[in-house]
Amino acid sequence: MAAAAALLHSSAVGGAPRPSSAKPKPKILPPPSLLVTRFSPSPLAAAAISSRISQLGSALVADLHRPLPRQRRGGQIRASTSSAAAAPPPPLPAEPKWEGADLKSLAFSVATGLLVWLIPPPQGVTSSAWHLLSIFLATIVGIITQPLPLGAVALMGLGAAVLTRTLSFAAAFSAFGDPIPWLIALAFFFAKGFIKTGLGNRVAYQFVALFGKTSLGLGYSLVFSEALLAPAIPSVSARAGGIFLPLVKALCLACNSKVGDGTERRLGAWLMLTCFQTSVVSSAMFLTAMAANPLSVNLATGSTGLAIGWTDWAVAAVVPGLVSLLVVPLLLYVIYPPTVKSSPDAPRLAREKLDKMGPMSKNEWIMTGTLIVTVGLWIFGSAIKVDAVTAAILGLSVLLTTGVVTWKECLGEAVAWDTLTWFAALIAMAGYLNKYGLIAWFSQTVVKVVGGLGLSWQASFGILVMLYFYSHYFFASGAAHIGAMFTAFLSVATALGTPPLFGALVLAFLSNLMGGLTHYGIGSAPVFYGAGYVPLSTWWGYGFLMSIVNLVIWLGVGGFWWKLLGLW
Repeated sequence: MAAAAALLHSSAVGGAPRPSSAKPKPKILPPPSLLVTRFSPSPLAAAAISSRISQLGSALVADLHRPLPRQRRGGQIRASTSSAAAAPPPPLPAEPKWEGADLKSLAFSVATGLLVWLIPPPQGVTSSAWHLLSIFLATIVGIITQPLPLGAVALMGLGAAVLTRTLSFAAAFSAFGDPIPWLIALAFFFAKGFIKTGLGNRVAYQFVALFGKTSLGLGYSLVFSEALLAPAIPSVSARAGGIFLPLVKALCLACNSKVGDGTERRLGAWLMLTCFQTSVVSSAMFLTAMAANPLSVNLATGSTGLAIGWTDWAVAAVVPGLVSLLVVPLLLYVIYPPTVKSSPDAPRLAREKLDKMGPMSKNEWIMTGTLIVTVGLWIFGSAIKVDAVTAAILGLSVLLTTGVVTWKECLGEAVAWDTLTWFAALIAMAGYLNKYGLIAWFSQTVVKVVGGLGLSWQASFGILVMLYFYSHYFFASGAAHIGAMFTAFLSVATALGTPPLFGALVLAFLSNLMGGLTHYGIGSAPVFYGAGYVPLSTWWGYGFLMSIVNLVIWLGVGGFWWKLLGLW
């Protein structure tokens, strides 16, 4: 206000400006009190000053009430007030993401169970068996549609059985003391050490360095290295996604075969399809090569009373398995060939990776020795009365003691604990369905239908095999398919005259091979399909073709081999 008063006083008294050539002296304004004392304008000047102050006050009030100008194109208008007033209001906090169940899938599975529950049980079936069937079917539908992870769905199924008093708590959770689910969980811990130490990558790179000069040789090197690892890694998803998919992608890029630029058929499409189709074969060759294989063994034991050991499985599967591993890559090479027939960079890339890895580490040596001892006990343990679970616990104890695998890492293996949960749940429900007599009733019903056709047991078993195999189009989980259909189909086949051990092994092998039909049928399918090299229609088309090839090999060549073994 002192500066404004001085400016007005200068205008009122008409002070003359100094010459422009004269250097102005700096003015020092006196304090307001002294300024008021020294300044005594005339009445006319005082009126002018009052009018001027009034105009300035009115303008200031108008400015405060005037809306801020908008941004103009080609220029900017600056607001005289704070820029914070022109800022947009802060965004509202985002709503928290729904982390619960898929409500539509959950409602569908629950509705399935309720529908079956409300249907009166057929003659010859007790109400307890029928109610357990409804809960079992609801659980299977939930495992297929997956509104929640598999373990959570299975646990909810057990809870429903206890809540409705269809099963007691001890009966519902009885299978958690079964050795088979624990064997699979322990095998997952072994897989953790195999991948963590780098031993799996070393084995794969060594095969590629030796046999990968041509595209066909490269394919066979990957196929047989994966088959070599199959007995030690029970998860086909872990083998495919954790070890082989990164390697296959690196080899495709080394041969300039990429996704999205038209070079998929150079090498990548054939290699992805080959590795996937043979992964289902290697999974069928060993009891510990796929997570659901022990479930098949357990159900077969409950249905027929026959025990299938690790060696029994491997000996029966080795001949048809090796034939499939030889035929499938070659056939795909002919009907779906890569445009690049040679891959000279593949061995070099593999050797570079091996050189970078250096010599085997101490943990790799420990892992190798532990696997040799454990697999040896799986093969010969029956002679010294050491079962498979005990052998696995012994091997894991070595890995934990030496620090190759830590207990914290074992606790972090969510898939292992999830598998343990849903395996145990399915085993319990399927076992009590058998105890309640439902499986026997179903078998008798189907026996009347199929047996009435007047066919031999071989032809009848062939019909059952086709129905079991191609119904996998409706399943996204091998375990769900096995849990829903294995016991019933084996019981029917046995009732029609099929040798029990023969029927159990064939259905168990096919429970792996049928995963090659679709891009969701087994754990390795979404991994390799997701790489993007093969279109969906091509994937399904060759999946169906390879299913016919595998059925011919396993039922034809395998049939002769099983005849020699005395299985039928």
